[in-house]
Amino acid sequence: MKIICIGRNYAKHIEELNSAKPTEPVIFLKPDSAILPKKIPFFIPPFANSIHYEVEVLIKINKVGKYIDPQFSHKYYNEIGLGIDFTDREKQSELKIKGLPWEKAKAFDGSAVVGAFFPKENFNLEKLPFQLKINDTVVQDGNTAAMLWKIDELIAHVSQYFTLKKGDLIFTGTPAGVGKVSENDILTGILDGKQAFEIKIK
Repeated sequence: MKIICIGRNYAKHIEELNSAKPTEPVIFLKPDSAILPKKIPFFIPPFANSIHYEVEVLIKINKVGKYIDPQFSHKYYNEIGLGIDFTDREKQSELKIKGLPWEKAKAFDGSAVVGAFFPKENFNLEKLPFQLKINDTVVQDGNTAAMLWKIDELIAHVSQYFTLKKGDLIFTGTPAGVGKVSENDILTGILDGKQAFEIKIK
């Protein structure tokens, strides 16, 4: 399986990082080794000084697809979830300045939190609320209605470049409110009122 991540898909997040608004989805990949094992804390890597949380709605692909038309994208997933794209913000800024790939900042071991998945028919995917809490305080409060590119558009776009396979995950981008994690923080992800994950920072 592969993890396909979408960057800069929420306008307010683009603004908070002083990034340029893209004309098409920004795509980067994480290896399967980036997935944080279930019931394991996230350990801040020794090479990082500023690890940021980025909560995101996740899509789990359920069959092989290539060159998918947006009107048929809905047939390629039946579950949605919530996760975190952990980011070494200092390293990412350094790589951006140099025009280099982001993988050292985005794809290190444990950088992808994958929470519980739920049947998509239980939700309104066009207006899906989600939150990240740190120590019971809401730090990110997002809604898919604010996406620049909607879920079905993302699936179609990604499939132009990568064959999608059963089990692949798409991280659909993060809303505003990203910030630094600290040791002993408890991070809880809420998808439309349902808890999708809870992890501790070490």
